[in-house]
Amino acid sequence: MKGLFLVEPVVALYAFSSFLIYPLMQQYVYRRLWEDLTNTTYPTSDNTSRCADNSSNHSSYNEEVQRQASLFSLYTELFSTIPSMIVTLMLVAYSDRGGRKIAIIMPLIGTLIYTLAFLTVSYFELSIYLLIGSSLVSSLFGGLGTFLGGCFAYVADLCEDGQQKTLRMAGLDMMIGLLAGVASIATGYFLRAAGFNWPFLTSALIQILILLYAIFILEETVKRPPADAVFQEGSPQRSALKQMICGVYDMYTGAGRRCKIVLALLMLIFTSFSFAYVGGISLMTLYTLNKPLCWTEILIGYGSALSTTVFLVSFGGVLVFTYCGVPQLIIVLMGILSVVTGMVLVAFTKTTLMMFIVKVPMLLSIMPFPVLRSMMSKLISKSEQGALFAFLSFLENLTNNVSSAVFNSVYAATVVWFPGFIFLLSAGLCVIPLSVLGVVAVVGVDVSKEVKEPDTYSEDQNDNTPLLS
Repeated sequence: MKGLFLVEPVVALYAFSSFLIYPLMQQYVYRRLWEDLTNTTYPTSDNTSRCADNSSNHSSYNEEVQRQASLFSLYTELFSTIPSMIVTLMLVAYSDRGGRKIAIIMPLIGTLIYTLAFLTVSYFELSIYLLIGSSLVSSLFGGLGTFLGGCFAYVADLCEDGQQKTLRMAGLDMMIGLLAGVASIATGYFLRAAGFNWPFLTSALIQILILLYAIFILEETVKRPPADAVFQEGSPQRSALKQMICGVYDMYTGAGRRCKIVLALLMLIFTSFSFAYVGGISLMTLYTLNKPLCWTEILIGYGSALSTTVFLVSFGGVLVFTYCGVPQLIIVLMGILSVVTGMVLVAFTKTTLMMFIVKVPMLLSIMPFPVLRSMMSKLISKSEQGALFAFLSFLENLTNNVSSAVFNSVYAATVVWFPGFIFLLSAGLCVIPLSVLGVVAVVGVDVSKEVKEPDTYSEDQNDNTPLLS
């Protein structure tokens, strides 16, 4: 049977299955810690029961559960970060030679293992600290960075012009948000009606379906060279190892001086913005569980579902601004300012209504990610797309995990006197990508014309040619 060159179904179902249980993971850990620390059943009857008791004893319990939950997230990130980053760099770089599917299939297996671990711990009521070990095991197969790196490299293989590449990458981001929002809405009702076990089981079944599609239906975009050609170059093992270790080095050495500078600056913008944005977003669920909001699982589901609107509006923004000829650096600027405004408002929000309203300024917050990926992709030749997205996924994975660890530590230390401090920190850190964006603008990089293959020009020619579209 002829395969399909459609990675979008994989991304869509992966987003749905992941966000069907992602909000539940923090809630499950939170409830188990609540029961262990208070020796009482977690209250779920209404939206105010858990916060109605204003006694000092109850308040101290609540603050301790918040602190322990944030530290649990910190330990999980620390144990899984390094293995996941190494695997990401190796698999996505190797995909330039071995094919993109390996960078897509392996993290799917790891996610399935992690989901089954949650199901097992929940069903048999085992120690929640076994989940830290399962996160380590699943990270050996790669993580979200590996999966997205493989998918974006897959799309880059199929796109010929820069505009098509920008829009299709933005479409992947939009699809993640759309399906994540649908799953988040269902999660609260699913949890209230069936408990934790059924959502975990449903997610695992969907992930098995995705895995079967990726293995048997998804067509490979990278054709492997004949076996005799491989052996003429050297042993397969040596060639693969060289591809994994030296791919990023070759990507930089093959580019001109200006290309290297601009690529490095764009990566700095991408990673610093990701650090600030993910750090704040990762604690939204835990923040809403705390006083004075004290959200139930239903409200948490609706809150998470707002990501659907954010991704849809961000995709629409990229689509409209791209067709209207708005410079890509301006699109990135609008996205960063959207995050700064939203985070500052969230830090001082005290009511449920305002918590929903203050998400409106963040509707354009996803725009910088696909635009920056597209800009960097156009600086690199087709034969080096895997190396680029491997290194980009490596940096993204590193910054996201370090960001979660740092923000969880800060939240644990500041939750007693000002829980919203971490959102002000997120907004403040956006000064870094804004500053670097100004440097790129001052350099005078032309973002209106598509770059030609970097390896077809000498360094001197690259120094005098516009680089970005």
